[in-house]
Amino acid sequence: MEPLLLPAGSPHRPALNDLAVELAARSAGFRRSLPEGIITALADLVRAMNCYYSNLIEGHDTHPVDIERALNNDFSHNARKRDLQLEARAHISVQQWIDLGGLSGRAYSEEAIREVHRRFCAELPDELLWVIDTKTGERLKVEPGVLRERDVQVGQHVAISAGAMPRFLVRFEQVFTGLGRSEAIIASAAGHHRLLWIHPFLDGNGRVARLISHAVLLDQLDSGGIWSIARGLAHRESAYKRHLQACDQARRNDLDGRGNLSEESLAEFSLFFLETCLDQVTFMEELAQPGRLRDRILFWVAEAIRQGEIPPKGERILEAILYRGELPRGEVADLVDSSDRHARRIVASLVERGVVVSASSRAPLRLHFPVKLASRWLPGLFPEHA
Repeated sequence: MEPLLLPAGSPHRPALNDLAVELAARSAGFRRSLPEGIITALADLVRAMNCYYSNLIEGHDTHPVDIERALNNDFSHNARKRDLQLEARAHISVQQWIDLGGLSGRAYSEEAIREVHRRFCAELPDELLWVIDTKTGERLKVEPGVLRERDVQVGQHVAISAGAMPRFLVRFEQVFTGLGRSEAIIASAAGHHRLLWIHPFLDGNGRVARLISHAVLLDQLDSGGIWSIARGLAHRESAYKRHLQACDQARRNDLDGRGNLSEESLAEFSLFFLETCLDQVTFMEELAQPGRLRDRILFWVAEAIRQGEIPPKGERILEAILYRGELPRGEVADLVDSSDRHARRIVASLVERGVVVSASSRAPLRLHFPVKLASRWLPGLFPEHA
């Protein structure tokens, strides 16, 4: 599977170095532009978005509202929809564990890769744990966290033999772990492809690889989980899969590196991958720009007040949370210039609409981005048809 890293002499190195520096700066700047409470709320929504797009790449189109319902244990009576809801909940659960530091500093280890697969598949319904061998027609059970024990072919790519996989995973971890920050950002693309090339499991490799990439970028960019590579890859799905297939190809000639696989294709995919990351940071930065976000949310709450869905002065609470990140409950009555009882009624209406949350009945109020309001508050996050 060599080359794993692009050599210093690669003609693509200057562009990749520039992209890595810009990506690190833009990602850090985006996070710094938001109050911590807004970062938490946005990261919660991005987990649902990441799940939606990563599963969409695999051909599983679960409506974003159905994803939110699954998180509230509200499942469809339709068996297929329910299975996809359970799959979405499993994906979000794994990403939340990653966002809380579950893979910090060890994302490329065999143990971590197997743990991501185990955590994801352990929550799947039985129907989604079976695959068909395209050559024999045999129905095979996917065991959570267990490396495949048979040879497989994915499209034109014949994956390495099951017996060779342990030493390839050792090499994979040795090369990609412990790199300097800039090199690790650049190498995240190669790590993404090479893990797919190894194809450790009978099924679930795509989701696992994208979750591992999320963990690596979270580590290296300290992004706070407020943007997602999966959205960019899904929007450019044809190019994404075309690049992956090109990276599967053998070295073209003596000018195409010294490894078994094409160095030129790996460099082109690395450029594509980092450009896609940067595009998503730019998209989210513009979408969540504090002034514009505030205007969209206050426009929505004004409409809700006119329609009698939220009591008057509810906008003051949301505006304060947007500015400060959170709002102590004891300050609400003074803020809305009312009695404690009426202040509690306003808060209850905001909580009922799912736009405000708190850890307990006495904890500060924080903003929440409901998926059902994403088209109003954060337009373009999900496709219009979703």
